[in-house]
Amino acid sequence: MSEMKWVSNGMAAILCAVTACGCVTSVPKWNEHSRATTLAWFLANEYGVRPKAAETPDVSFAAMEPDVTMMEGRAVRKRVTVTCRGPYGTNSFAVTAFVPTGVKGPRPAFLLICNRDPAANIDPSRTRKSNFWPAEKIVERGFAAIAFYNGDIAPDCAVGNSEGVFACYDNVRAWRKACHRPHEAWGTLSAWAWGASRVMDWIESEPTLDAKRVAVVGHSRGGKTALLAGVLDSRFAMACVNESGCSGAKLNRIDLPGAETIADITRSFPYWFCNNYRTWVNRDAEVPFDQHQFMALMAPRLLAVGSAADDALAGPAGEEESCRLARPAWDDPAKLDYHVRPGKHDLNLADWTAYMDFAERQGWR
Repeated sequence: MSEMKWVSNGMAAILCAVTACGCVTSVPKWNEHSRATTLAWFLANEYGVRPKAAETPDVSFAAMEPDVTMMEGRAVRKRVTVTCRGPYGTNSFAVTAFVPTGVKGPRPAFLLICNRDPAANIDPSRTRKSNFWPAEKIVERGFAAIAFYNGDIAPDCAVGNSEGVFACYDNVRAWRKACHRPHEAWGTLSAWAWGASRVMDWIESEPTLDAKRVAVVGHSRGGKTALLAGVLDSRFAMACVNESGCSGAKLNRIDLPGAETIADITRSFPYWFCNNYRTWVNRDAEVPFDQHQFMALMAPRLLAVGSAADDALAGPAGEEESCRLARPAWDDPAKLDYHVRPGKHDLNLADWTAYMDFAERQGWR
């Protein structure tokens, strides 16, 4: 704990040095506009607007196999296929859940949006284990560990906006004929967040899980997705936003050496966002809203933001400053938690421990 505190103080010192140099421009207040106005701006200008049919999806669930007791009897593994039917097609994806045994009542859960190789990171057999999803440790703490692979919702590639769930709800043929998608059309981050909500649909139907205490978790691009999922779906009681950086938890108006900018991210991953987001390339300080205002839309629910001290690309000082600016949105400021750990860009046991500790402090046991 002392090491974590030392690193946090170091980030504060960096931030003070940056602001002293005048590299942080005027920041809009989190409460300048209504929640509806703020959300509408971010959807139309950054993450994209979903088709109406996607907001009221036809969803069904089917067991992939019988439940299996695993982890030396400490957990029951459930594997489910989630199928979504839209006006233009059908998309299915797999969900794996490990639910603690020997505990009375439905269990709170952590839902991971996995944006890494699923075979190596969310292996349902637990033959291959990874600290990216330490399911055994999560179960030991009394929480259910649930995960799905974002690539099963939509591919993480330039043509992904026409495949997966997009092919179910978008008239892909029409916009191909027109040679462009609508400028406000949802990006892949929104599609992945939509997938998390479909898992939430299943959680609500599963009696062993407490649908009132579910945290959605993501790292990097998955962290941006977890924040978006939490804001758009109020059923998530907590969002754990790990090293999400630009267009996630990082403040745009802070100029940090090596940190990703809107120009960087839209050049490399334009399909994550709506086309309108490119309007703000090289204009990070001019954007009328900033990410702390989007984070504040989680209030009064729980929000946990994590950084890594050596993760220059994500800009940990910018993530910490966003938390500071967003915190007044909560009547109880303890409901927004921030940690920064030593090390590089990753989701590891230290991060998971911080998120589980936060949940326990908020009465999730």
